[in-house]
Amino acid sequence: MTGFPLPGTGRVAVAVPAPGAGPGCWAGAPSAALDQDGTVVVAYRVRVVGQGVAATVVARSADGEHLTTVATLDRARFGAMSLERPALVRVETGRWRLYVCCATAGSKHWWIGVLEADDPAGLATAEVRAVFPGDDRTGVKDPVIRRVEGRWHAWICCHPLDPPGEEDRMTTAYATSHDGLDWALHGTVLAGRPGSWDARGARVTAVLADGQASYDGRASKQENWSERTGLARPVGGPGRLAATSDAPVAGVRYLDVLPLPDGGYRLYYEAPLPDQSHELRTERISP
Repeated sequence: MTGFPLPGTGRVAVAVPAPGAGPGCWAGAPSAALDQDGTVVVAYRVRVVGQGVAATVVARSADGEHLTTVATLDRARFGAMSLERPALVRVETGRWRLYVCCATAGSKHWWIGVLEADDPAGLATAEVRAVFPGDDRTGVKDPVIRRVEGRWHAWICCHPLDPPGEEDRMTTAYATSHDGLDWALHGTVLAGRPGSWDARGARVTAVLADGQASYDGRASKQENWSERTGLARPVGGPGRLAATSDAPVAGVRYLDVLPLPDGGYRLYYEAPLPDQSHELRTERISP
């Protein structure tokens, strides 16, 4: 695989600093989209484990680096124990959709809901509708959602809930929809490889127009929350992917790749700091 825009190849800027010092203080898990005026809208997660802090933040930026918050959605808004990576989509009508992933209180289960508004600020008060509920066997989270030629496509991170204590394992499933609300799941399209650096699981984080993808992987349960980035290529049926990385290509997680009108890219990703907190970084990749 060649030509995939990777962290470390552009000028790095901190878009959102870590919300505190130490493990579990995270800003990141981003999803970005362009507005019709050329500004960038970014949704990301802020989380402080152990303090009950978890929110999805929506922000706007004229230059892609300096973010101004327009909406904050706290975990209490969804009755959730925590929140993880959102997915932000601007529909052709000009309306906005925000897919949020929520942890069910008192369990290791996750579900995904969607909110819709005329503008990003309106997402703060929009009603939520469950679109990927998961079930008693599987938690679903961290969606990557694309709309191509009138068809909706989603790559969903799935966590098996049995046996207890092993819920960190992860695979990626593929789904399609005609409206982005009612989805058909088509099974696993990317999984970890035994004996490899991604043996514990593979979570798709970005999919380019040509089908190339990035994903988060890790070798062990102990590396949970310390995933690294790998690459994958399209193979076989729709949505299916095959990992191409014999080793991680970047020491970051939740890489999002936003194509720009000039043929370049804007990257957003969650980067670890020496004290084990995480910050949200961005890079501009020139064409």
